[in-house]
Amino acid sequence: MQPVHVPRTLPVVLSREEVSRLIAAAWNLKHQTALSLAYGTGLRASEVISLKVGDIDSQRMTLRVEQGKGRKDRYAMLPPILLERLRVWWRVGHAQGKILRNGWLFPGMDPMDPLSTRQLNRAIHAAADAAKIDKRVSMHTLRHSFATHLLEQRVDIRVIQVLLGHARLETTSIYAHVATDLLREVISPLEKLPTS
Repeated sequence: MQPVHVPRTLPVVLSREEVSRLIAAAWNLKHQTALSLAYGTGLRASEVISLKVGDIDSQRMTLRVEQGKGRKDRYAMLPPILLERLRVWWRVGHAQGKILRNGWLFPGMDPMDPLSTRQLNRAIHAAADAAKIDKRVSMHTLRHSFATHLLEQRVDIRVIQVLLGHARLETTSIYAHVATDLLREVISPLEKLPTS
């Protein structure tokens, strides 16, 4: 048997403006907060829905991700603006009886069960349609956008690797190919040729 080589494609990345429109177009506060969390931390959809209220550490400004991909625990960053959005969602969800005291951060129809990745994917597709974004958008697109935007902000690729929970730097390096802000800053050697 011959191994089949599968070509590696570049990930779809949204601009900052598109991410902002996408989050704003989500039709309820729970989905807006979940999408904000996915983009603001770079978590996978399965990691977002697995978060519990107790995983938020506002003292250290971190989120505890238990048993993420590869059955590994890790910490994710918690930006102040995201903490505020999570607090607003917690107050509303708790007042409506949707969020239990130490329950899921994003509960499903039954507060004892978490939101499913399928429901979250439906929410992001609906938000992309409402925001009139023509690109092929999924929850993983927010993760790709998070990493690419950090790279464009000159965050060290090894730090991005840790934030994404990648075991290998090669996995993270794909974002160097889509960081267009960095590409635009490079001066072509053609520009440096002496004029004749």
